Amino acid sequence: MRYVILGAGAIGGSIGGKLAAAGKDVTLVARGAHLEALQQAGLELRDPDSTVRLRLPAVASPEEAGLRAGDCVIVATKAQQCEAALDALRAAAGSAVDLLSVVLAQNGVEGERLALRRFARVYGMRVVLAGTHLEPGVVEIATAPLYGLLDVGRYPSGEDETSRQLAADLTAAGFDGRSRPAVMSLKYLKLLSNVANALDAATGDLRSERARAIVAAAQDEARACYVAAGIELADEDEDAARRRLRGHTRPVGGVTRHGSSSWQSLERRTGDIEADYLNGEIVLLGRLHGVATPVNAFLQQTANRLAREGRPPGSLEVEEIEAALGELAGR
Repeated sequence: MRYVILGAGAIGGSIGGKLAAAGKDVTLVARGAHLEALQQAGLELRDPDSTVRLRLPAVASPEEAGLRAGDCVIVATKAQQCEAALDALRAAAGSAVDLLSVVLAQNGVEGERLALRRFARVYGMRVVLAGTHLEPGVVEIATAPLYGLLDVGRYPSGEDETSRQLAADLTAAGFDGRSRPAVMSLKYLKLLSNVANALDAATGDLRSERARAIVAAAQDEARACYVAAGIELADEDEDAARRRLRGHTRPVGGVTRHGSSSWQSLERRTGDIEADYLNGEIVLLGRLHGVATPVNAFLQQTANRLAREGRPPGSLEVEEIEAALGELAGR
């Protein structure tokens, strides 16, 4: 099975690079300066224990990848870029469109629904991986020797030979890969932590007492929405114990890992951010089921504004967010 990594950044580069290092057939799809660096010098993949340079096929589009029946396409773009990526993938697939396995390795839960409109074989992947991509041609993973937790299963539910083979290949590559029949319950569980991404990007602070209180309020809204929508979560205690096995993040090349994926979007001045599919997913659920979500709505709007304005991460103080939320509550 060939793996085509659509979006070879922090997550896609980490997964594709480690699969390739384990001897799997991998093609990377990237763009811009990152693609140029991959084509000229290969992928430099760093972790706390090693740095390797991998010479892999790297192309600018799914069409250039030469898709064929039996390929497993791991879509690792940001959620806000997913629909355009899926359209390009479908256009390139031709007669193999129903013979591709399409895996959504993204934060949020919308990508799977978008993919199932276009492809017959869709899989969700819950990603717990401390990946960073800030420099063209370079991807870092901040944990080792276990590089991350990667759960995969059919969407909307179930598992099959492909999910089991992918999980086995990921495990052989240094991840804790597991085939899970209820993978979306894990993705919704991860979304609980991802509602903090906007605050991390805006302030760079998730540890102060004020920041923790804001995150807790956003998570309380999310839990209320899950209850109203009848969404079941994976066992939180079991998952927390498994996360501990991954260990703490460690410096890579003497440098401590930077912030969340949203933090990295602001740092790279991409002009967009995934908040519509993280906090915005909670806002959507609230509107559908009559649950108030003012904290998530404010974080969503704030993150989008900072991205549009090209502001760097940490542009705001937690006290500013706290004061604005207090003013909203007073209204």
